[in-house]
Amino acid sequence: MLARVSSAALVGINAIEVDVQVDAHKCRDSKGRVTIVGLPDTAVKEASERVRAAIVNSGFSLDFNMRVTVNLAPADLKKEGPGFDLPIALGILLATGQVPLTDSSDFLMLGELSLDGRVRKVTGALSSAIAAANLKKSGLIIPKDSLDEAALIENIPIYPVTNLTEVVHIFTEEKNRSPILGKPFEEIFSEDFILDMSEIKGQIAARRALEIAAAGGHNILMSGPPGSGKTMLAKRLPTILPPLQREEAMEVTNIYSIASMLKGNGIIMNRPFRSPHHTISTAGLSGGGAVPRPGEITLAHRGVLFLDEFPEFNRGALEVLRQPMEDRVITISRAAAAYTFPADIQLIASMNPCPCGYFGDTKRHCTCNPIQRERYKQKISGPLLDRIDIHMNIARLSKDELLSAKSGESSKYIRERVIAARKIQSERFKESGTANNASMRAIEIKEYCALGEQSRDILSSAIDKLHLSARSYDRILKTSRTIADLDGQPYIELQHISEALRLRSFDKQF
Repeated sequence: MLARVSSAALVGINAIEVDVQVDAHKCRDSKGRVTIVGLPDTAVKEASERVRAAIVNSGFSLDFNMRVTVNLAPADLKKEGPGFDLPIALGILLATGQVPLTDSSDFLMLGELSLDGRVRKVTGALSSAIAAANLKKSGLIIPKDSLDEAALIENIPIYPVTNLTEVVHIFTEEKNRSPILGKPFEEIFSEDFILDMSEIKGQIAARRALEIAAAGGHNILMSGPPGSGKTMLAKRLPTILPPLQREEAMEVTNIYSIASMLKGNGIIMNRPFRSPHHTISTAGLSGGGAVPRPGEITLAHRGVLFLDEFPEFNRGALEVLRQPMEDRVITISRAAAAYTFPADIQLIASMNPCPCGYFGDTKRHCTCNPIQRERYKQKISGPLLDRIDIHMNIARLSKDELLSAKSGESSKYIRERVIAARKIQSERFKESGTANNASMRAIEIKEYCALGEQSRDILSSAIDKLHLSARSYDRILKTSRTIADLDGQPYIELQHISEALRLRSFDKQF
C-alpha cells in the first residue's frame, strides 16, 4: 500500500515542501527492512532505526517481514536532519493499514522521534510554518517545544504534539482536531535592555556619531587607545535603534531557528548584536558547510555586527564583508547550488591606532615605529574602509570626565529622535522600498542629496584634501542626508555637509 505525507526541508533560510512517499509490502524471500531514498544525509538514513523502535514502543507493530521503501521527493534536493522521523513514521502506519488511509499530505509535519515515541524539538519550525501558510495547508503538526516560534504565523492551524500516538489521534479522532492559532504580534512583542547610553561619560562627539549612524543605518569605525570606551559605545547602539517590526522579527527568529540558537520562548524581540572574536574563520563569519548554514553576518541581520580589534581579523574574512555591505545579502556557492542568506547589517568596527595602542594618546607614549604603524594600517584594505560611512577618533576621557557624576542623555530620548528620522526616510522611500539613507541607490542620491553652491565648494575642497573616491563621496552625501533628517530639514545645508565631513576625520591620519 502506498501512503503520502507532507514535510519540509531547509534550503538556506527557506523551507521547501518534501513529499514523503511510503510503500510497504511483505517480503517472502528476504528479511524486511526500511529503505530511505531521495538524497538523505546520515541523520535521515538513521531514521529507519529510530522510527522502527518508536512505532513498536508506541503500541503499534512493524512486521519484520515487511519491506518498506521511503522516497523523499524531490529526489535531487539534499535532505538533512532528524525532522523527517515523524512524517516517515506516520507514512509507515498509513501504508501498513494501522491508521486509516487519509489525505495526510494536506498537513505539513516535522519532528524528531525518540525510541519511546516521544517527539523532540527540531530546527526550522518557523520556516516550516511560513511554508505551510504559503502552501495553504490545513494544518502544521510540530513538536510542542517548537510551538512558540511557529505561533508567529497567524493564518495556519498548529497541532503541537508530544508523542507519536497524539499524531495518530489527529487523523483518527475528530475530537483531537483542536488546533492552536498564532498569537497577534503585539501580544508577544516586548523589549528589555540592560544597557543604556546614559551610562557613558563624556564622549559627546562619539555619542552624536552613534545617533547619526542609528538614524541612517550607517556603518562606523572607531579608533582610539585602550579603555577609551569603544566597546562600551558599540554595545549600546542597539538601545537607540528603532524596534523590530513584525516582518523583521520573523526574519530574525527564522534565522536563529535554523541556526539552533533560539532561547526562552523562541521569539527574538531585540535587534541582534553579534561580536565574534577576531580569530573567527572566513566560513564562521560568512556561513559555510557542505549545505551552508548562517554565519555571523547573517546572525546579525537587522541588527549590529561588532568587530572589535578590527585589524586583527583574518584578511580573507574581512574581505567577505564587502558584498553584504553593498547588497544586504550574502551568497555562498557550492557545486550543487548557490545559497543566499539575508545580511542587512550595521557594521561597527573598533581598533587601536597602532599595535601598542597609544599612537596620538596625550598620556602615554607610543612605542611603535612608523613601519609598524604603516603595516598595522595596511591590514585593512582600502575598498573595505571605503564602505564605512563614519570614521571616528575616540579620545581618552579626561580626569574630570571620569570623576564626574553627571550622566549623559538616556537611550530613550535618543531613540525617539532616531525613530523620527527613520519615519522621514520611510516616507521618502515608500515607492522604491529602500530601507534607509545608507542603502540609497545612485538615482536616489541624485534626487534627494542636491547641494547648494557653498556645500559643493566645501565638498570639492574635501575631495582634493582627503582624496575621496566616488564611493566615499556618495557616502558623505548619504550621511549628510541623515543629519538633515535628524534636524527635520528637507534639504542638505552647509552645516550638514560640514558635520558629515568631520565624521570622516579619521581618514586624515589613517
